[in-house]
Parts: sequence; structure tokens; C-alpha cells
Amino acid sequence: MAESNFVDYVKIYCRSGKGGRGSTHMRREKYCPNGGPDGGDGGRGGHIILRGNRNYWTLLHLKFDRHAMAGHGESGSKNRSFGKDGADKVIEVPCGTVVYNAETGEYICDVTDDGQEVVLLKGGRGGLGNSHFKTATRQAPRFAQPGEPMQEMTVIMELKLLADVGLVGFPNAGKSTLLSAVSAAKPKIADYPFTTLEPNLGIVSYHGGKSFVMADIPGIIEGASGGRGLGLRFLRHIERNSLLLFMVPADSDDIRKEYDILLNELKTFNPEMLDKQRVLAITKSDMLDEELMAEIEPTLPEEVPHLFISSITGLGISDLKDMLWIELNKESNQIEAIVHRPKDVSRLQEELKDMGEDIDIEYEYEEEDDDDLDYEYEEEEFEES
Repeated sequence: MAESNFVDYVKIYCRSGKGGRGSTHMRREKYCPNGGPDGGDGGRGGHIILRGNRNYWTLLHLKFDRHAMAGHGESGSKNRSFGKDGADKVIEVPCGTVVYNAETGEYICDVTDDGQEVVLLKGGRGGLGNSHFKTATRQAPRFAQPGEPMQEMTVIMELKLLADVGLVGFPNAGKSTLLSAVSAAKPKIADYPFTTLEPNLGIVSYHGGKSFVMADIPGIIEGASGGRGLGLRFLRHIERNSLLLFMVPADSDDIRKEYDILLNELKTFNPEMLDKQRVLAITKSDMLDEELMAEIEPTLPEEVPHLFISSITGLGISDLKDMLWIELNKESNQIEAIVHRPKDVSRLQEELKDMGEDIDIEYEYEEEDDDDLDYEYEEEEFEES
């Protein structure tokens, strides 16, 4: 995984900008020696903004850019001149990115659409200048409001791929071979046993110029929920899929048992995934004849549509596309917004360690010295506009 460009989990430090302080300037001109207060307001601090970008497909660009900091607002000045607003920091993320608080595990937001913007941290509001505090009995206020402080947070970003069909199966079940057979994707395939180490996406063409997206994730093994193999790390990528295609090879000792094991691992990861529509494909069926297929069919689960397929010979591939398209377009199978559960803080540190994201990335900053006239602060509350 160290050599892979596929990064679906990062931890970064974010800090918005602080608001500029208000000015305490007094108007002094040649023919107006007692012009009164004319201090302007300070500018607001910059926001931290997340923006969905369909041109990104991983979080690799954030892997080595761990600090996202917006600009500070500038102080107000004379003649009621407002200070300049701090520059916003826009973080481009791939569609399907979910953000959590790294300290509490709390779910923050979900970016799913191209161009969608979410304000992660708001910049501090600028302080009011002394021109706002003049009254009939206080005609020369020599105080102003300071700007609101910045906000900071360390967040975890997870990528959950957006696809219509998710492939679920044990290693060497033929998932990558099927993806390469029905789409233009080129996952690694060889004539020796190994498992895919990163998810792959492929666009499957259908009749009439129609298409749907298929996602291949690394194989699951029994006990993955307890951390065996690659664990359940990549199952997040099929949480958004509206249809799950279970794949069990025809040479398995017990097809029904393997299907039940896969179903149980999904239930352990997220019980809501059991509500998704499921289809069962018996792969490598080119080694079976019609008599063997007839013997196997009664042992298969009755509640799930099934097909015998072979990605090498093309057996059942066309029928599989038809079945997937029909299931995808059922009214009862429309994608609904998934419910993001807060992360368990007790397991969060272990998860960060497994992902290599347990480093301390806090940022220390120095307070800048402000140059202005001498004045006193009074406790003034910000007025809600």
C-alpha cells in the first residue's frame, strides 16, 4: 500500500482566520480639529471551505499538505475604512468525502456533489470601530472591539466511492476479472492467487447508450470484522452503493455458507447494509455443466436473484447486465442518504495507527503585534446583524 497512489484516509489540521480589530481613530483635519471618532470595522477572518471536485478520485493531494490555514482579517482604519477580509482556504476533495472530528469522532459533513461547498470552520467576525459607540453623552469613545478569535480543529477525511453496484466476495472470487470483462477498467489480474489491494471503479456500458458504475473492493475473509486480512477498511466504499453483487466461485465447498459469511461480515460493519438489494453471481461456471448447475441451484438462497457466469467465456454476462439494470431501476432500490454514525473514540486511535495517521500535526502560531493608537477595551457584546 505504501507504493499506491490511492489514498482514502487522511488526518489534517484546520484553522480559520481571526477577525480584525476595530479602529479607534479620531478624525483630525486642518479645518476640523475635533471631527470625532471615525474608526472603521475590522475585516472577518477567512473560512475553511470544503469543495467537491469530480476531477479528484483520491485524497493523495492532502496526504502531504497537513495544515490548512485561512488568512486573518485586517484591522479597520481611519475614515471608517473597513479592514480587508482574510483569504478563505478552499480544500478540494473528491466527491464522496466524509469528515469527522479527530478528537471526538463526531460526524461533521459529507461532500457528495461536484462544486458543493461546505464551510468547515468559520472565520472570526471583525471588531466594530469606535464610530459605532458614539452617543450624545459619549462623543469621543476611545475604544473599539477586538476581532473574534479563530477556530481550529483536527479532522479525519474518509473517501467513500460513489458507485451503483458494489462487488462483494472472498479473495480470488473473480471480481477483478468481471470488472475488466464488462468495463474498460484494467485492474491487476494474474494466473496466480492474490487479492486486490485497492478499490477499482469501472463504467459498464448498457443498451441505448446507458451505463452504470461498478466498484471492486479488496476481498473479504472470515473474521475481517476482527481485523483479519485487510479487515473492514474498504467496506466503506460500498456503503453508498444501491446494489451489492455477491460473487462466490463455483468450485467452493459450500456456496451458501460462503454467502452467509460475507453477509455476516457486512452486518458487523454496518447493519444498514443489509437493507440494500442483493444479487448473487456464481463465478467460474465454465467448469460446470447443466447437470451440476441443476444440482447446485436448490442449495442457493431463495430470497436473492442468482446467475451462473463466467468472465472468461462470457457465459451469463449479458444476462447479468440485464439483471443489474432492472434491479438498479426499481423504485424500491433508489439510493437513499446513508446515515453516518459517529466513530467510536476507543477504536479511533487504533484505526488512525493502522492508516498511518496517528502523527501529531498540531500547529503553533505566534501572536502578531498590533500597531494602533492607545486605547482601552470595554466589554461590548457583538450585535447580531
